[in-house]
Amino acid sequence: MPNKRSGGGLSPTQQAARFLGVSVLSGAVLAGIALPAVGALGLAAKGSVESFDELPANLKTPPLSQRTTILDADGGRIATVYSRDRTVVPLKDISPYMQKAIVAIEDSRFYQHGAVDLKGVLRALNKNAQSGGVAEGASTLTQQYVKNVFVEEAGDDPTKVAQATQQTLGRKIRELKYAIQVEEELGKKKILENYLNITFFGQQAYGVEAAAQRYFSKSAKELNLQESALLAGIVQSPTRYNPVNDEAEATKRRNVVLQRMAEVGDITQAEAEAAKKTPLGLKVSRPANGCITAVKDAGFFCKYVEKVFLSDPVFGKSREERAKLWNQGGLTIRTTLDPQAQEAVQDSLRGHVNQSDEVAAAATLVEPGTGKIVAMGQSKPLGYGKNETEYNYSVDAAMGGSNFGFPTGSTFKPFVAAAALEQGRPPTQQYSSPYEMQYPSPVAACDGKQWVNDPNKPEKLTNENESEVGPYRMKEAMAKSVNTYFVQLLADIGLCPVVNLTDKLHIRQGNGDKVPQTPSSLSLGSIGLSPLTMASAYAAFASRGMYCTPVAIESIAQRIGNERRSLQVPKSTCSRAMSERTADSINTLLRGVVDSGTGRQAGLSDRESAGKTGTTDERKNAWFAGYTPNMSGAVWVGSATQQVEMKNITIGGVYHPLVYGGEVPGPIWKDAMAGALAGKDAPSFNLVDIPDDTDRDRDDKEDRDGGGNGNGNGNRGNDGDNGDDGGDEGFLGGLIGGGTFPTPSLPENFIQGQGNGGGNGGRRG
Repeated sequence: MPNKRSGGGLSPTQQAARFLGVSVLSGAVLAGIALPAVGALGLAAKGSVESFDELPANLKTPPLSQRTTILDADGGRIATVYSRDRTVVPLKDISPYMQKAIVAIEDSRFYQHGAVDLKGVLRALNKNAQSGGVAEGASTLTQQYVKNVFVEEAGDDPTKVAQATQQTLGRKIRELKYAIQVEEELGKKKILENYLNITFFGQQAYGVEAAAQRYFSKSAKELNLQESALLAGIVQSPTRYNPVNDEAEATKRRNVVLQRMAEVGDITQAEAEAAKKTPLGLKVSRPANGCITAVKDAGFFCKYVEKVFLSDPVFGKSREERAKLWNQGGLTIRTTLDPQAQEAVQDSLRGHVNQSDEVAAAATLVEPGTGKIVAMGQSKPLGYGKNETEYNYSVDAAMGGSNFGFPTGSTFKPFVAAAALEQGRPPTQQYSSPYEMQYPSPVAACDGKQWVNDPNKPEKLTNENESEVGPYRMKEAMAKSVNTYFVQLLADIGLCPVVNLTDKLHIRQGNGDKVPQTPSSLSLGSIGLSPLTMASAYAAFASRGMYCTPVAIESIAQRIGNERRSLQVPKSTCSRAMSERTADSINTLLRGVVDSGTGRQAGLSDRESAGKTGTTDERKNAWFAGYTPNMSGAVWVGSATQQVEMKNITIGGVYHPLVYGGEVPGPIWKDAMAGALAGKDAPSFNLVDIPDDTDRDRDDKEDRDGGGNGNGNGNRGNDGDNGDDGGDEGFLGGLIGGGTFPTPSLPENFIQGQGNGGGNGGRRG
């Protein structure tokens, strides 16, 4: 609007606006334009009437909130989320019938008058005076649009919405001034377009495009005469004229609109009568809003994307700013989710764990070298009913996961081995590794501190079964998951090297805390971590020592009106966590785990793989974390409440006397990885030469191991690992005691000798 003239007086436009505003204000005071009789709703000076001249000159129009669409890496839709279901469309994409219907019923003189319809004011004055209340309103389409702008700006804040719709002279005056400005700046066609995109049509549909899809499952451009009349009629009272809830009332209102269109000459009377006789023809599409509607069971990944958006400063300095941007919507978020990998993960979970089982399973896959999360799923789906959950077991508490994560057991041991190799210890490092021992004490910690075992009540640990008696070197100790070996290794190098490595691998407990400096947490995995944390850390082994922070978002485009812009997104940060030599050595060691150790049932047949099993105290958690050179994944099985001991338990329809990391999580990992990598390249590891233990004199150990009889008895220790070492060790011990060590992968379901480990006749994995 023009400013004051140089002489200090008002411009002609401002003079006219002021005159019109004062005139309308006077009429409102005398007659109650579009309001009940004066005073009925407290419409007096107490309505915060502002001076017409003191109101800001420009109406600030907020971007209309719209749908946000979340896509997978291939561009397929995962889910649609929104605070308001709206898709903004230009006027050319709105049926001419719809344009005429809304004008006819809401403001038939829209194209003849300015911001205020003086004839409409007089007509309303007359009818309201006759009725003693409000028989007819006088707000123009432009004024209604202005009011909707204020409502839109209020968002979901009930106080602000009440202020935007309160029946006061102050609000009417404010709407009037801005209506004058809008008429001058936008013109009739743009005002009509904006009005049709902003107004509420009921059934969670904002704007005519969403309304057309909701009620008729078609676009606004395709609306016919009677459909347009129905939608135009809803606007006055979306609840009263809701055709889904009251078809008869909606039909009456539709016919009123059709008659009004005939009266103003938009259609003939014959056309109106014919349209009145037609049924409503509803084809309702229910709202599909939120991550709970995600395809391919990707609801938890969808929620993770939302959590990233609301927590990452790249999307706004404060959480309030980020939430405002998220609720505004209009975003197209392309993510890292690989549909093939996601489907493989969910198929594997469903194939091994039932939704109704008393334990759950969660799995996450990431891409080494990029940090991209390519799959995330679990056996209990997103929801609030029986055998559903709102918790994402794959992530930390801050991102919607469990409060503390889940103890990892022996899957933590590779970090100890890597820290030792980084300190210069050779992969042939040997320790006595007795079946049972006290934790070595004291052990050097960071900042010159020490961990000391209480001499009055010393902490002890055992191996999984009594046949596990050293001496062992690192390769065999890793394959068998020998607890006492890794505790001795930790005592040798100290706690700080492991702490430093876990920091480089961004390993944090599920509640966000650092890993405590104790031997049980740093060697036997007694603290809780998430599958995403483990998959990302193991990915550093696959990428030869480079750790990359996990990312879920590739790109975001935002639509504002008819314009689109790209938003900045979080990027993965990659840094060296260990030397290539160390990573290659760990890859060689962990390949032995799936070739001939506790993880044989997880080994892939068509490509190189490596990994580690883990089972925690009282068998409340079982893990398998593993990788190929181009994919890393972690699988957890257990009770979210940590109340279920997985003994004599049926999981996925299969009975298990004792659950091991290689027996339940291992096959889940195998099937998920096989499906995710099908048709993809199969690169090789850079392996190093680590001598087997068979070149040592083991005569003395033969007697302790029971020679070639392989009598692993499956006894459990209480060390926080407990689950990688049942009858396998009896079998392997027999072979090693007899002077031979198996080098090829064993076939699935191999029946092992006389070992009775794990109470399962020696069969386990």
